Amino acid sequence: MNVNNWTIHTGVAVSIPREDIDTDQILPKQFMKLIDKKGFGKHLFFDWRYLDSEGKILSPEFVLNQERFKNASVLIAGKNFGCGSSREHAPWALSDFGFRAILAPSFADIFSINSAKNGIALIRLKKEEIHSITEWILTNPGSQIRINLENLEVQVGEKTFFFHLDSASVNRIRNGWDDIESTLKNERAILEFERKRKTEKSFLDVYW
Repeated sequence: MNVNNWTIHTGVAVSIPREDIDTDQILPKQFMKLIDKKGFGKHLFFDWRYLDSEGKILSPEFVLNQERFKNASVLIAGKNFGCGSSREHAPWALSDFGFRAILAPSFADIFSINSAKNGIALIRLKKEEIHSITEWILTNPGSQIRINLENLEVQVGEKTFFFHLDSASVNRIRNGWDDIESTLKNERAILEFERKRKTEKSFLDVYW
């Protein structure tokens, strides 16, 4: 089970106002060797966060290295976030770092599926709404915003923004379900289907 399950999250918001942030920028390919989901957070946005190839010298210019954003858990970004490869490592890195939600005008399709499985809510808002939230972050650095998956709303200061997130993704995030657990919740229906198939279409069974 995904231990990062949640329904309401309040956290520090940080803005990386770039479009087309791809999976190689989120997590460069040299860190694909690990198979455990843990430990990827330190490599998140590696080429932007560090000045050296060993990851020892932080870039003071990069927003996540600034003290007020070090514990950020809500990311604001430009359109087409998560484009690139279909690998799941990028959401692993975002989740391991501590991000629970990403707000952007649009996301890559496969990245969207992988994110929900890792407790990350991808919230699509209009471009002007993203701009408004980004401006609020700039004038209130280090402040928190509140995301409610039950009411599908984002509270930013005195403003509330509403969004749509499919029920399958909401259920994954709220319950911490991975692919296996999402399948097993329909175990009774699966067993009933198999029973009927065996009775009604036994000719399809092959015995060796």
